[in-house]
Amino acid sequence: MKKFAVVFPGQGSQSVGMFASFIEDPEVKRTYEEANDALSYDLKKISLEGPAEELNKTEVTQPAILAASVAALRALKSRIDAVPAAVAGHSLGEYSALVAAGALDFADALRLVRLRGQAMQAAVPQGKGAMAAVLGLADEVVIDGCKAVSQDGDAVWAANFNTPGQVVISGAKEAVDRAAKFFAENGAKRVVPLAVSAPSHCPMMQSAADKLKEALSSITLKDAAIPVYCNAYAKPLTAKDEIVKALILQLVGPVRWVECVKAMQSDGVSALIECGPGKVLCGLNRKIDKSLDLANICDEDSLNKAIELIK
Repeated sequence: MKKFAVVFPGQGSQSVGMFASFIEDPEVKRTYEEANDALSYDLKKISLEGPAEELNKTEVTQPAILAASVAALRALKSRIDAVPAAVAGHSLGEYSALVAAGALDFADALRLVRLRGQAMQAAVPQGKGAMAAVLGLADEVVIDGCKAVSQDGDAVWAANFNTPGQVVISGAKEAVDRAAKFFAENGAKRVVPLAVSAPSHCPMMQSAADKLKEALSSITLKDAAIPVYCNAYAKPLTAKDEIVKALILQLVGPVRWVECVKAMQSDGVSALIECGPGKVLCGLNRKIDKSLDLANICDEDSLNKAIELIK
């Protein structure tokens, strides 16, 4: 059996009807029932039927993706007697990874990411922040370019290191616009504005990080039973106190996804199984290293293919 890790997607992977063909799986059904109870509303119905405007509200999107991700993982665990060597999640997906590692209770995680979504939305007034994907430039060029166009109170930062040559920037709208123009004029293949409601993973999220820290202090976390390769440090963590620090830092600092994947590879992982809606991470991971064995789990067919890949 291959040494595999399970990875979990972040915000943007949601779509109305996700998991519709997977919902009769007993583990998937149980997971959505637990989610509805934990949140006191019908998350399953919104996920399956929409409307999209409701599903795309950050405070709904985040629990919806987490629930789908945990459902996919449980379906996998019900079919094979194998424990992943590691887990990791992209941004929001880190909470799914912590559930998978036994560090965070599922119901607590759902309520925590709902609060996280609310806090992120409240941190910056609508229209004052922005994000954009910069394609075709080295990480250092993007980092230095962000510094060059930033001003006091009007700054932009490198926020997601997704693949070699794909860095997402985040910050004040005017600064992001200046950076986009700067990169377009200095060798970027493309600069793509992202449809987001808040500038994630930058210092403008400090008030959200403060609220998250307060919320985490009232939740019981455990040491992780499986190494969690966290976004903030790009290294494996198991100690609960370190995990809490990483979750808070993640909101105001970059997602170091390329480093996370390479660190797992260095520790012997050769296959990555994406649990959750869509195939975003499969796409990123393929660009990071084509030698990786990749699969996603979002329905019965993809589950069977993932099991065959692991064997």
